[in-house]
Amino acid sequence: MRLLLAVAVAFILQAENPAEPTARSKEYPWMSVATWKQKHEQILKRAKEGNIDLLFLGDSITEGWGGNAVWQKHYGTLNAANFGIGGDTTQNVLWRIANAEVDGLSPKVVVLLIGTNNFGLNGDTVDSASKGVAAVMAALRKKLPKSKVLLLGVFPRDEKPKTEARTKIAKLNAEIAKLEDKKSVRYLDVGAKFLAPDGSIPKEIMPDALHLSEKGYQIWAEAMEPLLKEMMGK
Repeated sequence: MRLLLAVAVAFILQAENPAEPTARSKEYPWMSVATWKQKHEQILKRAKEGNIDLLFLGDSITEGWGGNAVWQKHYGTLNAANFGIGGDTTQNVLWRIANAEVDGLSPKVVVLLIGTNNFGLNGDTVDSASKGVAAVMAALRKKLPKSKVLLLGVFPRDEKPKTEARTKIAKLNAEIAKLEDKKSVRYLDVGAKFLAPDGSIPKEIMPDALHLSEKGYQIWAEAMEPLLKEMMGK
């Protein structure tokens, strides 16, 4: 019993805090730590080039734009940059912000989408994940005081409605929506746009019920366009 208690305590002490900057340390079949570090270095290189008016920051859903046709159509002329890295959690993005990824930049708008991996990969609670998103927002406001932030509600995941993940995401979005100040920070939840009338996620929009198809990215871009144009001063 004492041994089990000691192991449990050690696990808790070693658990990552979503609100503290933490570099990627977990090896995944789809991305090694070395690859994650390489992606960070590539972002640093892009950041040093400057000329970024619109910055997308987040995890694989953001990274998945990949300069696709939808990206080119909507953002190709806006000096846009994509700083998404697959598998990232709030603590990973915090580490990237703390380690120079936005240094020297002053984009007009930062589009932030982060938090789903805090549930899917880390098993964080809604409270800890919301504190993580709030910490990312605070870090951005400190590093980029002249930039506006468009905070997106975490997109739905899982094919069917009313799953544990869907419930957590809904609760998380209700919390992070409170970060909006209607001035420098705006909040937008476009999640309903990805759903069928019965609440399920069509495969043509999210083939794996998590990542977007090109049609999914088109839906995202169109849903975000009016507010983004306003924030960009277009």
